[in-house]
Amino acid sequence: MKIRIIICLIIASFSFSSGFSQKAGKNIKISGYVVDGTRASIANAVVMIDGKSTNNFTDEKGYYEVKVKSGSSLIGILTTTNGFLEEPINGRTRINFEFGGSVPDQAKIMADPGDEAVNVGYGTVRKKDMTTNVSKIDASNPKYASYRNIYDMIKGEVPGVQVTGTSIKIQGVSSLTSGTEPLFVLDGVVVNSINDIQPAMVKSIEILKGASASIYGSRGANGVILINLISASDR
Repeated sequence: MKIRIIICLIIASFSFSSGFSQKAGKNIKISGYVVDGTRASIANAVVMIDGKSTNNFTDEKGYYEVKVKSGSSLIGILTTTNGFLEEPINGRTRINFEFGGSVPDQAKIMADPGDEAVNVGYGTVRKKDMTTNVSKIDASNPKYASYRNIYDMIKGEVPGVQVTGTSIKIQGVSSLTSGTEPLFVLDGVVVNSINDIQPAMVKSIEILKGASASIYGSRGANGVILINLISASDR
């Protein structure tokens, strides 16, 4: 009799563990509305999970719905005109977003799994999704280490830029309110200067401008220079 009771308890324990595991690993559905500062809905904004774009968009009423893994921590909304907003999930299934100012409906862009990924500081965006060209170099080539400094490297290898000493201007962009210098993003973090970066430290350099740089809002008005450094795992 005792043996039967023990067996039943073991079976019940396994059943409970299995059911709990399935529940814990189950996808959850998050939905909400995205509006601008005038309370107008924003259509075709991209839904992002943990910094990565999805093929989910807001509809004409600004409504979105997306299934995410139970371990996901952040949900965001990306626009090509007014930047990016992000919220912690924290078990919530209803999350609304409100952008400042007036935001026009977005042009719908679908991600292509076979296209090249471009790091824009908030995860990656497929190069095909960009509405303007993204200049990119891969600095793993040994010849790049021969440059005296990062400015000479950009001048010699990156097309579409004007470099004079330590001043950089991305061709085709200009701002009346924020000078001519682009925004510098080093390993995903905005920095004020790149003077201390040596060419041998650089893994890649990417240039964003126009709608591609709008993810950074007004700060990207003069374009964005993304620099990724070589990490210990790359050596």
